[in-house]
Parts: sequence; C-alpha cells; structure tokens
Amino acid sequence: MASELRFYLEISPEEALRYYQGQAKVVVVTATTGQKLQFPAEHIRPYINQSGVSGFFSIQFDDDNKLIGLKRL
Repeated sequence: MASELRFYLEISPEEALRYYQGQAKVVVVTATTGQKLQFPAEHIRPYINQSGVSGFFSIQFDDDNKLIGLKRL
C-alpha cells in the first residue's frame, strides 16, 4: 500500500542550481505532518526554473519507503 506525504518547498535560484548540477544530492524537508523526509535531489530537477523551486508537493512511497513519485500540487 502506497503512502503519501505533503510538504512545502522553497529553494532559492542559487541553491536550486546546486541541486540541478548534482552538487547537492539530497533534499530534506518537513512534511505537513511534522515528519522529516529525505529524498534524492534528482526528483526536484523537473520543477526547477529561473526562480528556483517554490510550492506544495506530494511525495508517494511504498511500504519499504521507496519513492514512487513526486508531484507539484
């Protein structure tokens, strides 16, 4: 059974560049439930633009806590 958590992500353009270039490997966020999440930075690359990254996201993962998907809400 898949689980889902939601979180708000705000990354400056300068910091987003580090994620885009692969210098930063992991994203750490706090879900709306208060849980800390960590996932590979490659999953936010599609959402990076000139303003960085900003918005609410939903992350889905399986019973083994393997990431299934990430989407902007």
